[in-house]
Amino acid sequence: MTFSDFETVVELRRYTLHPGRRDELIELFEREFVEPQEAAGAHLFGLFRAPSAPDEFVWLRGFRSMEARKKALEEFYFGPAWQEHRAAANATMIDSDNVLLLRPVRRGLAAPPPGTGLHVTVSATASPPESAFAAFETEPSPNNFPRLPVRTDGPFSVWFSREPSPSSLELVPTSRSLIR
Repeated sequence: MTFSDFETVVELRRYTLHPGRRDELIELFEREFVEPQEAAGAHLFGLFRAPSAPDEFVWLRGFRSMEARKKALEEFYFGPAWQEHRAAANATMIDSDNVLLLRPVRRGLAAPPPGTGLHVTVSATASPPESAFAAFETEPSPNNFPRLPVRTDGPFSVWFSREPSPSSLELVPTSRSLIR
């Protein structure tokens, strides 16, 4: 399962990391944080490296609603997995606040179409092309978990495609990413 019909709220999270620490964070993240977030009600479906940004970790998580988001984030961030491993995770990060809170505008396929590339585009002016297999726009609701900031400098359109665009970021899935 990837972009599914039950997610009405999606976070696109882009973390800037200390040089050379991306693989350390990904290993910790995949070992300690995926299952606890899923158990709390978040759906982690995209975990990525960006070849052009070696000190960046990009990931996606979805929720059924804003209320479900608040509940899941409270459960995870006040829960034992985050409490035990947050210092190690935070030590890898320079910035974790480049976060877009989104809602779907075009439902994706059960899985992206076959292909060799995966690209995400964030645009303040352009609309998603027909080649996009999933498209989102800024969620207008206020952030209901202010402990985790989200960007408010939008609105933005965000789409995923197999085709690069001049402003897209190429993504390479990690071993636990559901989007391949």
